[in-house]
Amino acid sequence: MKRLKNILLSMDNKTSTYREMYEGPIFIVPEEGIPYEDSDNVYYDDSIGYKITRTNKLALDKPTITIQIPVDLIGIRKCSIAAADYCLRSLKPYIERINDSLFNRNRPDSENGKFHVYNPGGEVLVRNTSFFWDCIQKDYESGAGVTVFLTNKSKDEFSKTCLCVVIQAQLPSKRIKKTIQMLCKDLPAAVNSFVSEFDVCELETVYALEDKQTGIREWLGKNGYCAFIANGSILPRVGGSDQPLPDAVPFSSAPNHEIEICGVCGMGIKCGVTVISGGGYSGKSTLLDAIAAGIYNHVLGDGRELCITDSSAMTIVAEDGRSIKSVNISPFIQWLPKGDPHNFTTDNASGSTSQAANIMEAINCGSKLLLIDEDRSATNFMIRDNVMRELINKEPITPFTDRAQELYQTCGVSTVLVIGGSGEYLPVADEVFVMDGFQVKDETKKAKDICKKHKYTRSVMTPAVWTQKRVLYSEGFTSYPKGSGSEKLEVSAQGFIFMGDEEISVRSLLNIVTKNQLDSIGYMLRYIAIKNTDEIIDSDIRIKELYNLIEDNKLDCIYSGFFTKTERFLDLPRPQELLAVINRMRMIKMKTGEN
Repeated sequence: MKRLKNILLSMDNKTSTYREMYEGPIFIVPEEGIPYEDSDNVYYDDSIGYKITRTNKLALDKPTITIQIPVDLIGIRKCSIAAADYCLRSLKPYIERINDSLFNRNRPDSENGKFHVYNPGGEVLVRNTSFFWDCIQKDYESGAGVTVFLTNKSKDEFSKTCLCVVIQAQLPSKRIKKTIQMLCKDLPAAVNSFVSEFDVCELETVYALEDKQTGIREWLGKNGYCAFIANGSILPRVGGSDQPLPDAVPFSSAPNHEIEICGVCGMGIKCGVTVISGGGYSGKSTLLDAIAAGIYNHVLGDGRELCITDSSAMTIVAEDGRSIKSVNISPFIQWLPKGDPHNFTTDNASGSTSQAANIMEAINCGSKLLLIDEDRSATNFMIRDNVMRELINKEPITPFTDRAQELYQTCGVSTVLVIGGSGEYLPVADEVFVMDGFQVKDETKKAKDICKKHKYTRSVMTPAVWTQKRVLYSEGFTSYPKGSGSEKLEVSAQGFIFMGDEEISVRSLLNIVTKNQLDSIGYMLRYIAIKNTDEIIDSDIRIKELYNLIEDNKLDCIYSGFFTKTERFLDLPRPQELLAVINRMRMIKMKTGEN
């Protein structure tokens, strides 16, 4: 950090650009040969590197700092997603202690100075704020000013696998000495304390949980189950937050559905059609939300860390007003006053047509589990009882009750439904669970007996065509507004992505669990747009290429400091959500290809 201190001391106290800090001038004196000038924006405290980069053009006083800690310093034996997540959460308190010392209630952060570190929720996600990467190691001794003297290093020492944690620093305005204190003393001291106090034993518990979660997920896929909820899980959340509710009733499996996976006992939900019912406030929607949360692993203490769900699951809702492009909704909509249900396009979908499209698109992107709550659904799409069937002879909508079993038998797509106000799904269900006071009971036999008593039967329908192939054209898929030579990308916390002339509402995509995933989707859309040179965009291939790129180069490779209305910290979404956002774009052109 000696070179960084000298660079900062050479800067004007009133600087607002910090140009020299970002450029990192360095005068290199080799052991043999002629000294030369270069630039290096990685500053070292012994073997720990601090890479300082611009965040964006409007935040020159808020640099991004990538802390590079060789993993052998902290005893990391497996560079997994869970390990990176644990390290981020473990470093955070050390950074917050610096902020406590900088805080002055009478001054804004721009005068006090402050470090910003990402605050993760309960999910364990791929992030650009904590990851493992092979980093070049310091190969010089510091001299006066920005002069360094190269030393001989072996190949093994030149590059090492490092834990990389990305933070931001709000530098204090017109206070270079305080900036030096923050960057050259406070931050390295906090990181050194983190390294020296790193709890390897606790990390081992993280590895054990990760292995258990992976084992359960693999077991479900091989044994005909789509979800698992461990006994003792805490499912209810504190209102308005993602925190487990204190004193909540721990989950307990229905006795005849209790299974043991990887040494964990809990309730397994088999593939097929499952109904969760119960009275108001009984916990049925809470159970469905926990199943939905299980598409991602969670940290110890979240309460849902052993709620594991088929990772392709998608939550389906009615979405009035959404844009739909060339979707085959004919399994559910027989005819339309204007338009073809085999090739349906609209800029303002109804509740029933949007829910039909959402299901068809989910199937098309490979989802094998649909999660549906009647409270978020269109009633005429979900049910039509015998009385209404007798009253209305000409009905274009085939309710989901009539297709749920066919969808599983034909496509292998299971459904878990929360139903509290209609018995229409009881004859359709393979299993029926009833919630009472947040306790679950298996009432499948009772439900079947009731169906016999009331003579409820399944409707027999003409088999539907579930497949579809759509062609996405590059025209309209752009980050450039019409008539503008400058890109536009903004992401709103209210659930909108603005790209080019697009205003995409994603408020109904409930499997997007963080705002930072939404920012990632914005950057991913922009990446696909600027990299595409063909008339037709093969979205499956482009998305696969993009995820491969991120796997090889880490999530930060999609970030661009050109945009000022997006977050610097990113979480990786699933491909299903990225494709779902593309499906909601209004300016794009799609056409139906051959099935």
